[in-house]
Amino acid sequence: MPRLARTPGLTDEQVAILETVREFADKEIIPRAQHLEHADEYPEQIIDGMRAMGLFGLTIPEEFGGLGESLLTYALVVEELSRGWMSISGIVNTHFIVAYLIAQHGSDSQKEHFLPRMATGEVRGAFSMSEPETGSDVSAIKTRAVLDADAYVLNGQKMWLTNGAYSSVVATLVKTDQGADSVYGNMTTFLLEKEPGFGETAPGLTIPGRIDKMGYKGVETTEMVLDGHRVPATSVLGGPSQAGRGFYQMMDGIEVGRVNVAARACGISIRAFELAIAYAQQRRTFGKPIAQHQAIAFKLAEMGTKIEAAHALMVNAARLKDAGQRNDVEAGMAKLLASEYCHDIVTEAFRVHGGYGYSKEYEIERLMREAPFLLIGEGTSEIQKTIISRGLLREYGIH
Repeated sequence: MPRLARTPGLTDEQVAILETVREFADKEIIPRAQHLEHADEYPEQIIDGMRAMGLFGLTIPEEFGGLGESLLTYALVVEELSRGWMSISGIVNTHFIVAYLIAQHGSDSQKEHFLPRMATGEVRGAFSMSEPETGSDVSAIKTRAVLDADAYVLNGQKMWLTNGAYSSVVATLVKTDQGADSVYGNMTTFLLEKEPGFGETAPGLTIPGRIDKMGYKGVETTEMVLDGHRVPATSVLGGPSQAGRGFYQMMDGIEVGRVNVAARACGISIRAFELAIAYAQQRRTFGKPIAQHQAIAFKLAEMGTKIEAAHALMVNAARLKDAGQRNDVEAGMAKLLASEYCHDIVTEAFRVHGGYGYSKEYEIERLMREAPFLLIGEGTSEIQKTIISRGLLREYGIH
């Protein structure tokens, strides 16, 4: 493996998985990414390869047909996929979060129903909390589910669903009337099943179309409209008795999601560095490669150092979660640092390329449009600072 972002203490199996994924990224993703991204085309051939490798079941328990790997292994795989093309990691990320939620919080029947087919990629997952008027303020969501006999009727509009069209199950947070004193005790997560595609994909559930984005193309981002969508009470994540537990279940999923975003940022940073250091050794000015000019050499040194720091925080957050420890602060730190550093590294790599960086023929142009997404995905940097400061005050407060 290259010098940057090496991870000590991995098993032979983990190393083999990562080497396989890196080779896949080099041969199957990087050569296709530019064309697919510019065309905003769904990467069917790449997805088929990922299914064949078992990546959709990477963390799903072996008893349900998955590989039963750790969050750390998954995060390192995401880092490699994002190095190839961030959109590929987005396709598997929301799927992973939903599989994690079902494995951790689902009922036995939900695990048996979903996980074997999710492990093969036959069923893919999407994850939905945000709404048109709410982002980080989850308490302000308006979509509601009302109990009617032995079923719930859902009405509202959800926003920013990655995999919104190609998914078959959407873990969806809505408000329910549980009579709890706290708004967070009046939220429930439902597993909504639908057909893949656009339009009305289940009675009362519509995926209107793609949201056109600056970057993060190839993977579809959609809205979801619920208009009298009726589901059995058994669609509550964990079963009917878990109504009102949705916020806490989703926050558990978000913690692993933030590790994932940190891993994505590390992957993009590594790719930006690879492009910059290669170009700096090829491009000559004043009779020598620009890598030999101190101004450029110092940029490369800073970029490499930031990659190491972000990678180390990401690995630490993943290992804490794998050890069964709370990692909200560490996941927030990893996501904050990795996303901010990614933005810095990509910008510096762009500057190393000079005028050529502005050309769509060069890969760095795509990374310049992708990196900003990580500053807001899975909670903005400001939200991460709020989470981190609250955790630190909880730990170091005067008792």
